[in-house]
Amino acid sequence: MKRLILVGGTMGVGKTAACRALAGILPNNVLLDGDWCWQMTPFVVSDETKAMAMDNITHLLGNFLRCSTLENIIFCWVMHEQSIIEDLLSRLPKADYRVDSFSLVCSEQALRSRLAGDVASGLRTPDVIERSVPRLALYETVQSVKIDTTALSPLQTAQQIAAAFKA
Repeated sequence: MKRLILVGGTMGVGKTAACRALAGILPNNVLLDGDWCWQMTPFVVSDETKAMAMDNITHLLGNFLRCSTLENIIFCWVMHEQSIIEDLLSRLPKADYRVDSFSLVCSEQALRSRLAGDVASGLRTPDVIERSVPRLALYETVQSVKIDTTALSPLQTAQQIAAAFKA
């Protein structure tokens, strides 16, 4: 059966790296990072751009779900509220596929350290730390399998996700 794998988590928790590793493990897959669907300069968060991003994401995910070649559709994004996931799923075609939802979390110290490294490398702006850290607690209410990435490499995180399918 086709599988839609949702991987959420706050900025810097390791979603993209883990999903890239997961793409190396799972057969017949495609990876979509929700950030790619509204990567613009300047980056503007408004009702209009949020609606555009959701439309872009659901269009691509719908096409991937309809593609007979694909078995595993991996999607990562900052899905910090259950309503985001529910809205996303309500827009997708009703077909024969399974949805598995994961939330990546880590300690506040690990998150601050990872983000500080990204800021020092020029990958993120300094404000990301104070935007990301408060979101950690929001994942407690998301209906998903929680994976603590504090002491895990991206490959180990991906292996835990893949192992959950066999459990």
